[in-house]
Amino acid sequence: MEITRGKIKKAKKIAIYGPEGIGKSTFASHFPEAVFIDTEGSTNDMDVARLPRPTSWSMLLEEVRYIKGDPSACRTLVIDTIDWAEQLCVEHICSVHSKKGIEDFGYGTGYIYVKEEFGRFLNLLTDVIEAGVNVVLTAHAQLRKFEQPDELGAYDRWELKLGKKTSSQTSPLVKEWSDMLLFCNYKTHSVAVDSKGKKHKAQGGKRGMFTSHHPCWDAKNRYGLPEECDFSYDAIKAIIEDNAIQAVLPVQGSDPVVQERGSEPQDAKAEKQAEKPLPDFMSLPEADADEAVDFHTGEKAEQDKARHPSGSETFRLNDYIPKALQDLMYPNLVSEEELMEAVYNRGYFPRGTPFINLPDEFVMGCMVAGWPQVLAVIRQEIRSKYEIPFEQ
Repeated sequence: MEITRGKIKKAKKIAIYGPEGIGKSTFASHFPEAVFIDTEGSTNDMDVARLPRPTSWSMLLEEVRYIKGDPSACRTLVIDTIDWAEQLCVEHICSVHSKKGIEDFGYGTGYIYVKEEFGRFLNLLTDVIEAGVNVVLTAHAQLRKFEQPDELGAYDRWELKLGKKTSSQTSPLVKEWSDMLLFCNYKTHSVAVDSKGKKHKAQGGKRGMFTSHHPCWDAKNRYGLPEECDFSYDAIKAIIEDNAIQAVLPVQGSDPVVQERGSEPQDAKAEKQAEKPLPDFMSLPEADADEAVDFHTGEKAEQDKARHPSGSETFRLNDYIPKALQDLMYPNLVSEEELMEAVYNRGYFPRGTPFINLPDEFVMGCMVAGWPQVLAVIRQEIRSKYEIPFEQ
């Protein structure tokens, strides 16, 4: 076993929550080279880099795996918001188990499935951290009645808007996972308006950020931040940008030198970003194979393009295929014929059954929810039999 000492510079795990409209997305946009996974469409009017809005839990996982496989695409991954991502997780669990709602499981079983799936998702985000990319989760806040077991009476406190039932355990997972749990809110003061002090009115409205636990909200940090500070990225900038990951870069004609990530000049950084723009997964791949990108590896899907029977034509899918499934099929150039061939090979439905006759429960619960397995069948059992064309 190897024993290490001292501080270890790593990317940071940050969770930010507060009331709607306070500016959580704007705050997250100031992180270095941020790329958003916008689950609720709140960044449409913001000048930020973003991946396509995920329409299923499987698509969200694919996008996170892309950043994990190609960490040079950004320095910060922002999931905005995590409570809307939790809804995708709940829909995924219900589709897999053919349930109409999470309460249909009974006795809290559904919430256990959601907790386990959400835990695997946080583990995937930890892999992104290990690759040197900061992860920022934004969330809405909710007021909840709270009673301490050793005290009489109850009071309201702010909490993450995750798992609205007491049996849900996704909120504790996020709080435990994060290095910084930051609560942002408007500072309001009660001022007496009569001489007897019986009537009061609220004044204020300045935004503040709270970094330590309080009876009225959850918050934490591991970096000695003041309990209250301005709701500004400058308050934590020194901590975030002190996580430079050291990498050994070979220099021609000399020994390898150690350079910290993020220390290159601004002109060089801009040139690097211009050379490697963020791929647009939702654009319809044309005949040129260079436009096709694989979600899993971030690499160009040239092999899939060569094997695809319609590789010389613009690739399009029929409108009756649900958008959640289309969003998974387009990046990997999976045609309707290949999808149905996988269904026939596995014996789910008789050969010749059209897609429009498939039950919605099967499409969402098997095809969308189990997309990695479906794609593996297509690549290993169907595309492996294609004849690869070549020019003389």
